[in-house]
Amino acid sequence: MKEYRLTDWLPTTKKEVELRGWNELDVILFSADAYVDHPSFGAAVIGRILEAEGLKIAIVPQPNWRDDLRDFKKLGRPRLFFGISGGCMDSMVNKYTANKRLRSEDAYTPDGRPDMRPEYPSTVYSQILKKLYPDVPVVIGGIEASLRRLSHYDYWQDKVQKSILCDSGADLLIYGMGEKPLPDLVKNMKSLLTTEEPVLTSSKFRTIIGSVPQTAYLCRATEWTSAENDLSLYSHEECLADKKKQASNFRHIEEESNKYSASRITQAVGNKIVVVNPPYPPMSQEDLDRSFDLPYTRLPHPKYKGKRIPAYDMIKFSINIHRGCFGGCAFCTISAHQGKFIVSRSKESILKEVKEVIQLPDFKGYLSDLGGPSANMYQMKGKDEAICKKCKRPSCIHPKVCPNLNTDHRPLLDIYRAVDALPGIKKSFIGSGVRYDLLLHQSKDEAINRSTAEYTRELIVNHVSGRLKVAPEHTSDRVLSVMRKPSFEQFETFKRIFDRINREENLRQQLIPYFISSHPGCKEEDMAELAVITKRLDFHLEQVQDFTPTPMTVATEAWYTGFHPYTLEPIFSAKTQREKLAQRQFFFWYKPEERRNIINELRRIGRSDLIDKLYGKR
Repeated sequence: MKEYRLTDWLPTTKKEVELRGWNELDVILFSADAYVDHPSFGAAVIGRILEAEGLKIAIVPQPNWRDDLRDFKKLGRPRLFFGISGGCMDSMVNKYTANKRLRSEDAYTPDGRPDMRPEYPSTVYSQILKKLYPDVPVVIGGIEASLRRLSHYDYWQDKVQKSILCDSGADLLIYGMGEKPLPDLVKNMKSLLTTEEPVLTSSKFRTIIGSVPQTAYLCRATEWTSAENDLSLYSHEECLADKKKQASNFRHIEEESNKYSASRITQAVGNKIVVVNPPYPPMSQEDLDRSFDLPYTRLPHPKYKGKRIPAYDMIKFSINIHRGCFGGCAFCTISAHQGKFIVSRSKESILKEVKEVIQLPDFKGYLSDLGGPSANMYQMKGKDEAICKKCKRPSCIHPKVCPNLNTDHRPLLDIYRAVDALPGIKKSFIGSGVRYDLLLHQSKDEAINRSTAEYTRELIVNHVSGRLKVAPEHTSDRVLSVMRKPSFEQFETFKRIFDRINREENLRQQLIPYFISSHPGCKEEDMAELAVITKRLDFHLEQVQDFTPTPMTVATEAWYTGFHPYTLEPIFSAKTQREKLAQRQFFFWYKPEERRNIINELRRIGRSDLIDKLYGKR
C-alpha cells in the first residue's frame, strides 16, 4: 500500500495551505459534497485539472452557510476566481424523494448526515461569496448548474425558474464536463493579469466572459448583438405565459446539446440575455486519459477518518471506462450533461487505474464495476463520422439502432479479459446497467453479431455478482415509445437468453429489472397490465421508482407543460398524490396489504378482467 502525506490531497484549510509553503491561492473551490480525491467526484476532478495547469488550488467541502460564514472567509480571496459545485448529484434529488419527503441519508456526506448542504447550494454559496467578495469572479458548474442554465421547470417549487445565473449572481457557468473549458478559461484569465494588477476582478473578467465554448453568462439586452447562426429561444416571460412555448424551447435545447457542432443559444430574461456558448466537440481519448491519470489519492480526505461516506463506499472498487450515453432516454440527464457521443479511455489508462485499486488496503480482489453511464457502449461510435457531424437525433438507438452505429463488443471483451488477467484480480463485476437492445441488435456484419453473442455469454457467466441490472422501465410499448426505450418484447427475449445461459452453465443468477411509474404518457391501466405481465414472468419487483421531474429532460417538460416537446401534442401525466400512488401500488400486487386496494382500483378503471390474472378466480 502506498503511504500518503496530508499534502497529497488538495488543501482544505489555512494550515494545509501553509504546509505547502503557499501564501496565496489562485482558485478556491466550494463543494456541496465531502472531498473525496477520486475521479468519480467532480470537485476533485476540477481541482486536479486546475492543479495540472500550474495553479494553487484549495477545496472547501460542505461549508457552513448558517453561522458567521467563517468557512467562506478562512482562505481569503483567490487570485483568479471562486469555483462552486453543487455536488455530483442534483441537490434537490439528493435531499427529497419523488413525493417531496426529506431523505434520511445524504450519500455524499460523512456518515450520511442529511443536513450538511443547503437546498440549491450553487445559488446559496454564490450569493454568499458575492456579498463577501463582490469584486471576485464566481464560476459555477456541476450538474446542478449545468441543468439549470436556461429557463427550466423546478418540481420542488412547482414553477418555471429563470437561468441559475439570474438568482445566483455568478459571473460564469460552465456546463457539461469541465476538462475542456477550464484550461482555456484559465489561459484567458491569466492574460488579464499584470505585475501592477496581479489579482483578477469581476469587471476585468467580464471583458473575456464570452470567449470560451461550453459556458453561459448574462449580459444586458442593450449590450447584446446577435449573430446570424444564433438560436433565439422564447423569452422566460413568454414561457411563463404559455406552456407550449416552454415545451417548444426544450426541443431546441436538447438537439443543440447533442450536436457535434451546435449553435449559440440565447434567451431573454427581463432586460437581460442569457447566452449559452456551443459546447466543445467531443473529447479525444487522450483528453479523457489525461483527466483520469491525474494524481488522485483515490481516498477521502484524512479529515474524515473513521467516518463512512456512502457514495465512496459504493464506487471505490469500480472503474469508469467511458463517458457519454447515446441512449437518449426521455427521463435521463446524462446526455444533457455528458453528451451522446461516447468518449472511451485507452486500455492502458484503464489497466493503470485497476492496478492502483489493487493497492488499496481493503481491496479483496473483486472489482464492483467496469462500466460507465451504460455498461456496454465502450468504443462505440459512428462508422462514418461525417454522418454523425450532421446528426441532431438525441438517441442513436431509438426508435431503432442507427445503421451508422458501430455496435462491436470486441473492444469491451478485450478490456474485461485484460483486467481479469491482472495479478490481484479475482473477478470483475458489471454493476452499470446493460443495454440489452444493443445485445439483441443484428448487424449486417456477421463478425459483429458473433462478438455480441460472445459478449452476452461472457457477461452472464463471468461478470454477474448474482444479480444483473437491466432497465426495461415499463411493459407498455406506447409508454416505452415516450420514454425512448425499446419494446418490452426485447426484454423478454433477453430474459430467455439469460435463463438459458444460466441453465447451461448451472448458475443461479437473477435478472433485476428497473421500472418507473407515473412517467408522462403512463396511465393506471398501463400499470395494471405491467403488474399482470411481470407476474407472468415471475418477478416480485424491487427496483422501482415514481417518476421525479428533474431539470432539462424531455419527460420533465412533457410532465409540466402537458405537451410533448417534439410534437407539441397533448400528453397525459399523473400529477396528484392520489394519481401517483394509484399507479405505484401496481408494482406491489404481490403484497397482501395492497390486494384490496388494487382490486378496488381495477374495478374503478373498468379492468375487472385483470383481477383473475393477478389473484386467480375467487
